[in-house]
Amino acid sequence: MMHTLEQLRAGQLAGVTRLQLRAGLTEFPREIFDLADSLEILDLSGNALSRLPDDLPRLKHLRIIFCSDNQFTELPEVLGKCAALTMIGFRANQITSVPAAALPGGLRWLVLTDNRLEQLPEELGQCADLQKLMLSGNRLRALPEELANCGKLELLRIAANNLPQLPQWLLAMPRLSWLAFAGNPFSAAHTAAPPPVTNISWHELSLQEKLGEGASGIIHRASLNGAPVAVKVFKGAMTSDGLPEHEMAACIGAGKHPNLIPVLGIIPDHPEELPALVMQLVDSSLRNLAGPPSLQSCTRDIYAEDTCFSADVVFNIALGIASAAERLHAQGIMHGDLYAHNILYCGKGNAVLGDFGAASLFEPGTPLSSGLQQLEVRAFGCLLEELLERCDANLSQLEQLKRDCLSPSPLARPAFAEVVARLSSSAT
Repeated sequence: MMHTLEQLRAGQLAGVTRLQLRAGLTEFPREIFDLADSLEILDLSGNALSRLPDDLPRLKHLRIIFCSDNQFTELPEVLGKCAALTMIGFRANQITSVPAAALPGGLRWLVLTDNRLEQLPEELGQCADLQKLMLSGNRLRALPEELANCGKLELLRIAANNLPQLPQWLLAMPRLSWLAFAGNPFSAAHTAAPPPVTNISWHELSLQEKLGEGASGIIHRASLNGAPVAVKVFKGAMTSDGLPEHEMAACIGAGKHPNLIPVLGIIPDHPEELPALVMQLVDSSLRNLAGPPSLQSCTRDIYAEDTCFSADVVFNIALGIASAAERLHAQGIMHGDLYAHNILYCGKGNAVLGDFGAASLFEPGTPLSSGLQQLEVRAFGCLLEELLERCDANLSQLEQLKRDCLSPSPLARPAFAEVVARLSSSAT
């Protein structure tokens, strides 16, 4: 809920735990300190701020701060003095520096997407609780090796930077599961061009109602020569996961598979010159398996409280998604966001993996490809764990598969081909 300065100054917001102000602010409103006994989440995104006050720690309950789309050139050091702070979001500023002092001890989630960073402090490796680190759209030439000490790190976004290589120690991290790295020099050097795809003119399409909207684009129902299709028009801007051209390349390169959404063509003549795809329209009975992680859950999806799966549904979802992932890795594609909220299913287990916004391309059959697969297998293990937690049957074979996929030693995890084989044999 958006608040106003007038409400704040009139004392109408006393006791609120979350404050959101977007009012062209150039200075931090001192009246915010009147909320010090209750305020936990402060959202000052979309203003013109370039500094925070030195006495910010007076907000003693502050857990989360968002200052995206402002004019900061440095991550404020005062953040490191906020004892309760666990999440920091400074997307789309002009930040060139992250002082070590700016990192609070309990940091779990750091968003610095779309800034001007060329390096990070080695002290980032001392953030023992760090689970989510979003750095896409910067100018990073290296990652501090000390980051390997962050044993709880599960999600890392480093797309669209200047990294000459992917650090080997990343692939050995015990809990890393969701990685996006497209748009770096090392990834461009080892990926083939996507296969040719049909051009479909914008004028051949008749757009209908909006079906959904994500960070990277908007999906509409449409008609192509009388046939129902879906059209995804990309926003053309940096997202937390990466750039739209990499998502398009992955969607096209995936090819045909029963658990993936087929791409019918690209639109070369969008009136606003935005990238766009024409895809097969999925069955209207399909719905999202879960919702995305919350501020509290950080890296884990949110399911409806009454969610319960039968054994057959768990097997069908798991087998379909593992098979789709096996196909992607054989094509040199890492999904990067293998999550329940990116899966559509019909209630009986037929499942489709979508949203390639975090996808990255690599050369199959290399040591790097094996390491990337071991990492994504852990993401599948997290999905399997969530399904089993909500299953009304005791599935001991799947419990063992889950444990194997979640092994803290990446080398001990099965490849997707083995996962598919074990699921197939268990189902029969």
